[in-house]
Amino acid sequence: MNSDNLGRFYTYCIQKYPEASKLKAEWDVLFDFLKDKTETIIIDEFQNMIKEDENILNLFQYITDVILKDSNIKLFLLGSSVSIMTSKVLSYKSPLYGRRTGSIELKSIDFYNISEFFPNTTIKELIEIYGFAEGIPFYLNKIDMSFWSWMDGEINEWTSFLKDEIDFLMRYEFFDVGTYKLILEAISNGKTKLNDIKGFMNVKRTDISPYMSNLVDVRMIKRVVSVTENIKSRKGRYYISDNFIWFWFRYIYPNLNMIEEGIFDINIIKKEYSTYLGFVFEKISTQFFIRNKDKIFNFTKIGRWWHKDKEIDIVALNDDTKDILFVECKWKDLSLRQAEKIMSDLKEKSVFVDWNLGVRKEYFGLVAKKIEGKEELKAKGFVVFDLDDF
Repeated sequence: MNSDNLGRFYTYCIQKYPEASKLKAEWDVLFDFLKDKTETIIIDEFQNMIKEDENILNLFQYITDVILKDSNIKLFLLGSSVSIMTSKVLSYKSPLYGRRTGSIELKSIDFYNISEFFPNTTIKELIEIYGFAEGIPFYLNKIDMSFWSWMDGEINEWTSFLKDEIDFLMRYEFFDVGTYKLILEAISNGKTKLNDIKGFMNVKRTDISPYMSNLVDVRMIKRVVSVTENIKSRKGRYYISDNFIWFWFRYIYPNLNMIEEGIFDINIIKKEYSTYLGFVFEKISTQFFIRNKDKIFNFTKIGRWWHKDKEIDIVALNDDTKDILFVECKWKDLSLRQAEKIMSDLKEKSVFVDWNLGVRKEYFGLVAKKIEGKEELKAKGFVVFDLDDF
């Protein structure tokens, strides 16, 4: 029963406490021995133990209920499979249900903290890195030189993790990954509505809702509604949750043959990357507004807005004060004339936002790489930022 994991745990106990060599290599025996000798026990990748023998859950129920009942031990069960940890450990049906004193879902760090990984890197290159790695330390730590130099070397390295990383991650969560990969491929290609996703997959008569639900549950995709809509709105759209998955399906998956043959040209990514970064820049700008909300107003909601053929990149609002901010994000350098045209178009679109019409206080904003005449625009009452402000 869980011989490999138990054997490693037993070996570690002996290294720490040599007298444990006299004990039987059993989980309950070892926990009973440790309960008065240590303050913390951490078991990593707990889902692997469950896969080997699901009875381990009943055994750990006994350990927590009986052996550790009056001890001060802090027991941490860590797992990288969201589906197994939620369904087998945290769910109502789990033998361990009701025994946790807390749970933490570790998320990626936000854009404004990745500079700690690259203290001498420009803001532009940090955005390029974020477009690839999101804020996932495992991927950030791999970049040990300038981003494009590293990417060129890594993507053409025959042992590169980029080739099968997504397959590895998906097999942690799903037995049959084919349909899930098709869905992720569709979304990465801009198909965000359910019918459009089905059309891309060519499965119009097939119900893909269970697959979509599973992808949401394991945090690979997220369902988003327009910021002024109720969360239960049927007008939801689906987006890839993190940039690494999006990057992989956008650039690695369709080019796997060339990558595996060692003939892939990094310029295929570079020449299109600026377009790709448009949506990434929206995510970063949203984080920027949240961090700097005291400079604007105390908004309580922020997100994308859309209605039929009209879209606004960022809308921030406060239901109590009736303040609302409309923002366009452009990953490009803008002249004063271009910026003014964007603001004019934004004002025209804002009238379609059906939220407290006639009584709201409106603000209009623009975020771009570089904005000529930024101070002039601010003097006219616009909320304007570029990379110099980041």
